[in-house]
Formats: sequence, structure tokens, C-alpha cells
Amino acid sequence: MTKKITAGISAIGTYAPEKLLTNQDLEKMMDTSDEWIKTRTGIERRHITADGEFASGVAIKSVENLIERYGKESLEDVGLVILATSAPDAIFPATAAMVQAHFGLNAGAFDLLIACPGWLYGLSVAKGFVESGQLKKVLVIGAEAVSKIMDYEDRSTAILFGDGGGAAIVEAVDEPYGIKSVVLGSDGKGARHLGKSYVADKLPDGTPMTDKPFMNGPEVFKFAVRIMPKASLEALEKAGLSVDDIDMFVPHQANARIIEAAAQKLGIAMEKVVMNVNEYGNTSTASIPLALVDGMADGRIKKGDTLVFVSFGSGLSWASMVITWAID
Repeated sequence: MTKKITAGISAIGTYAPEKLLTNQDLEKMMDTSDEWIKTRTGIERRHITADGEFASGVAIKSVENLIERYGKESLEDVGLVILATSAPDAIFPATAAMVQAHFGLNAGAFDLLIACPGWLYGLSVAKGFVESGQLKKVLVIGAEAVSKIMDYEDRSTAILFGDGGGAAIVEAVDEPYGIKSVVLGSDGKGARHLGKSYVADKLPDGTPMTDKPFMNGPEVFKFAVRIMPKASLEALEKAGLSVDDIDMFVPHQANARIIEAAAQKLGIAMEKVVMNVNEYGNTSTASIPLALVDGMADGRIKKGDTLVFVSFGSGLSWASMVITWAID
């Protein structure tokens, strides 16, 4: 009888650009204030890519950090590179292919464009390839240079987002470790609330699109506060677990108020929540890996812990996951 394969994360690396954009900097650029931003979002600063640095460079540096942590052998047998981003270098070729070429990997490569939940979507795809036996390893990256597409005259979006990246190796892990459940969801009727045009000038329902990011903040807030607890509970139920089994809750770092409201609805004490949105802002696909590495660094995330990941974003889309952490 063939032994069942369980996929998990065996290595992880992150990158945050050195350049900072603080609330005080934004005060000089638009009608806003440090107090206004912190009160509504919890954000104090964001890391911003340098001139000439784009998602491909962020992704490469994230993988280089993974190699520094776990050795170059971590990339051996990688058969696929999945790069989730909200700001690819180009519509085509795939930014993932730039990463594949840089590291000389004998692997397929594609971009995944599902906004903020993209890294979790990528993990779910990797899980399928590994557990089916088709691939030994998949490299899943979230890489953002969203500052390149921001409108710094629009305080409804520009105050929120920062740049950064995270990269993980997904491969077979021993029990009891690995990904225990996945929940993916989308409601395209909410697409009009958050987006940016690359090609089309309108959505299928006739909603006009612009080449600048747009967001209906109140609607996105209500959606996020509703969907994050719901999706987390669904993932726990699929894994045969309850909220009491959670060691750490690692949500998408979009807004401190959203995170706190979701934790309260779930009945999770903030001591069990990783939150670093104050330092990075909303880094879209990179926010959960950045939070994971910070949680590992301060000792709150340990090998054997039961973690819940959950994210939401444009689409409107969402994803959640229960994982038993396999990294020391």
C-alpha cells in the first residue's frame, strides 16, 4: 500500500526593502496625518522598493534569504515556481520565469494573480502537486512592488500598501506536520470594490476601471471582518479541529482593526495573533510569510504548532489554511 504523502513547508525566507516610507513622509505628500493613519489602520511605516527594483528582484532576494537560512540544497528538485503578486513585472512573460532563470532551476514557472490571498492559493496548488506525487518540491513566492503602481495623491489606498516578499519550499513532510486543510473562495460580484485595470476599461457588470488602484474602504472592511473568521472556522472544521487547538493565528496584515475584529469574533486572544502591520503595512501576497518569519524570530511560532492562515483581497477573494508547522 502506497504511503500517503502530506505536503508542508520545509523552508522559508523573506525580504523587506531598506527604504522606508513613514506616516510622517506621507503627511508631506497628501492630506493625512500620522494619528489619522495609525488610528484607522495601525500602520506606522512601509518598506518601499528602490528605483529599478520590481517584483522579480523582490522575489529573488526572498529566495536568497531562504538559501541563507537553509542552504542551497533547499532548491534541489524544485519542479515548479509559483509566484503570487499584485504587481508583476509584466503581464507576460511571467515574473516567475525570471526567478526560475536566475537560479537556473529545471522547473516550470507561472504567475498567480489573485491579489492578497495569492500566496495561500500558491501553497494550495503546491500541495496538490506534491501530494499527488507529480513533483517533489514547489517553490511558492509572494512578491510585491506595489509602490510602483500606487497613486500617492489618493490617501484611501496609498497609506496602506508596502513592498516585500516571502518564499517557501513545499515538499513532503513527516506526520504530524504539514498542511491539514485548505479553503479557497471568491465572490466576483464584489470586484467593483477593489481593483486596478491593466487591460479592460470596465468589468463585465459595466463598472468602470481605471489604471490607478481603487478601493471602497467601508465595503472591503465589512467583507474582511465577515470572511476572515468564517473561512478560518471552515478550515478548522475540515481539519477536524477547533479554535481551542490553534497555537497561533497568522492573518493577512491589511489593517490592525480588521485583524483585531477577526480575532475577537473567533475568540482568539491577541497573544495568539501575529501582527506586524505597523512595520510593513499591507504587503499583499507577502504579508503572511513576513508575519511567519517575524513570529519564528520572536519565538512565538515553533515546530509542531498548529497555525491558521487566512487572507482576503480583491476579487473579492479569500483563502484559509490549517498547518502543523514543520520548521524549527
